[in-house]
Amino acid sequence: MLKVAILDDYQNVSQEFLDLKKLNGKYNIEIFNDPFESEDEAIEKLKNFEALLIMRERTKITKNLIDNLKNLKFIITSGKRNKAIDLDAAKKRKIVVSGTDINSNPTCELTWTLILGLARNVKVESENMYQGYWQTTIGVELKGKILGLIGLGKVGSQVAKIGKAFGMQVMAWSENLDLNKCKELEVLPSSKEDLIKNSDFISIHVQGGERYKDCIKLKEFDIMKKTAFLINTSRGPIVNEDDLIIALSTNVIAGAGIDVYEKEPLPADHKLRFVQNALLLPHLGYVTAENYSLFYSQMIENLEACANGKPIRKIE
Repeated sequence: MLKVAILDDYQNVSQEFLDLKKLNGKYNIEIFNDPFESEDEAIEKLKNFEALLIMRERTKITKNLIDNLKNLKFIITSGKRNKAIDLDAAKKRKIVVSGTDINSNPTCELTWTLILGLARNVKVESENMYQGYWQTTIGVELKGKILGLIGLGKVGSQVAKIGKAFGMQVMAWSENLDLNKCKELEVLPSSKEDLIKNSDFISIHVQGGERYKDCIKLKEFDIMKKTAFLINTSRGPIVNEDDLIIALSTNVIAGAGIDVYEKEPLPADHKLRFVQNALLLPHLGYVTAENYSLFYSQMIENLEACANGKPIRKIE
């Protein structure tokens, strides 16, 4: 039987979306709920497995890991992109890498959860209600405010449409900004500096990787409005976390809504957890029943196809 590891099932929910009884006799499946403490631990625990079913951007599938998993044949990830996988190393070992479809609307919806939560001080007011207090802050309206989008791709475009529906002015910047899309969505194309200077809300929707690493650091925070809010539902390293903590704790900006981090899960003693004007979520952007159902059903389809020598949804 093919030995299969399901990794990073933090919530222990994979069995709600997979019929393991149906797969018995075909695959020997083991589920790992907790993140590995080190790569050495990952190598030791995964050395006998032939297939890995992974959630993107959780466990890093590095060259060293791949080279040390001598039995590995298949890597199947949620989503069609996963920068945590060293594709060159997998290709060299002739390991098949495949992915799944993903719904982008949940990330857009969560982005607006954070924007609205920041605008109306939901975190503080909710906590204060349980302490017996009443109306302790004054919120701001979205209508007429400037929404700056770093990235106008699949998610960014959805965020833009909702911003327009709220009566916001929407501007966008990225290194490969599509001017036709800007025109279609009635979004103002902008330079990075103008967007950062003028926006009341800045929301990040570009892909991770070296191109946008540390795209927002102290230099950018210093030119933002003191009343501005930063929202990141894309990738943690796009915003320099140390600089974000300084900007928030010294009130250089009004607040931030963050769903993604340099290291995930975010350590319990991380300084971000103790900054009052940060609205933090544990990378919930894609975590919906609909997406998980899609991920796990297609992961098994991919696994079956790989086992039959006819891989589908390959990532190269």
